[in-house]
Amino acid sequence: MSETATLPATAVPAQAQRRRRVRPSALARIGLIALLAVLPLYIDVGLLTIGLFAMAAVVAAIGLTILVGAAGQLSLAHAFFLAVGAYGYAYFAGSAGVAGASSATGLGLDPLLAAVLAVLVAGFVGLLFSPIASRLRGIYLGVASLSLVFIGEFLYENVRSVTGGFNGRAAPPFSLFGWEFTDANTLVVAGVPFGRFEKLWELFLIVLVLSYLFANNVLRGRMGRAMQTMRDSEVAAAVMGVDVRRTKAGVFVLSSMYAGLGGVMVALAFGRLTPSYFSLALSIGFLAAIVVGGLGSVGGAAVGAFFVTAGPLLITRYSSSLPFISASGSGGYDGGKAAALLYGLAVVLVVLFEPGGLAGLGQRLTGRRTARVLAPAPLTGSSKPEESS
Repeated sequence: MSETATLPATAVPAQAQRRRRVRPSALARIGLIALLAVLPLYIDVGLLTIGLFAMAAVVAAIGLTILVGAAGQLSLAHAFFLAVGAYGYAYFAGSAGVAGASSATGLGLDPLLAAVLAVLVAGFVGLLFSPIASRLRGIYLGVASLSLVFIGEFLYENVRSVTGGFNGRAAPPFSLFGWEFTDANTLVVAGVPFGRFEKLWELFLIVLVLSYLFANNVLRGRMGRAMQTMRDSEVAAAVMGVDVRRTKAGVFVLSSMYAGLGGVMVALAFGRLTPSYFSLALSIGFLAAIVVGGLGSVGGAAVGAFFVTAGPLLITRYSSSLPFISASGSGGYDGGKAAALLYGLAVVLVVLFEPGGLAGLGQRLTGRRTARVLAPAPLTGSSKPEESS
């Protein structure tokens, strides 16, 4: 009898056991994607719009959780990089005489090329900031990155050929290989006409899934291990052969590109860009999202971004059916204020009782553990600027 035939049942390779454990969660993800894909058949345009904003926020939040959770680099400039992506797309795809924004010009490029260029420009701007990011960490990097938000506010108002100034500019509709994501050429699926929002929903879902898979592969791969080692101890990372400054710069560029992609999605969902949207409050909202979801967890960032982005919109939409909530604009306690209170309390509860966020709570309830859910990196002691070598 061969040796393999006499192996006990307990000798089944650990890798095969892991595959069997992961399988239900993989099937659950596939089921969730399938459910999201058919949702436009059953929900109205209002909910579709909320979903589009939520998916754009999820993509941007994934980039931030890689930077803050996995690499331990605090950034308050995420709103600025979203604006770079959004205005970059509008400028590259737009042309002079855009409706409603006569001061804005553009290059008139193909929308797909414009979107790619906008993401690359966001990454390039992140690369320009990376020498500062590579020398600082913790609260010092957070304060330094805050300057980008203030610089952005100045640029939004004054670089009118790109941004349209205070009144903003329209974002050209997206098209892919001649197929326009507008209400024109309406496609009917199961008796439901697929207009602009339905088409964008399917496009955003594809982008979201690809972004999620790429981020997971990054965190599981060599770069992810280098980031997490660097986050825990830069000295230990350097001893193990990690180029700390290059890794910091690379992570900042990657995070900026994710934010730029989120900005392009925001531009397509809004259809019009205004400077007031890309404020410091947006950056703080993204930080709240990844803390609530679970620092370093891609799935947690997705859940947290949905909670922070869609929460206020859903509460406002259904405010007439909720107790103690006033209609928006009435001066009372409306949906936006209620949602801000809810995720403010959620941040406090997470910090006090569940540093792993919603992702950590979910794994605790299901009895699963993962190394990708990370406690917040300390912002004291080793957070001081590094000495130049």
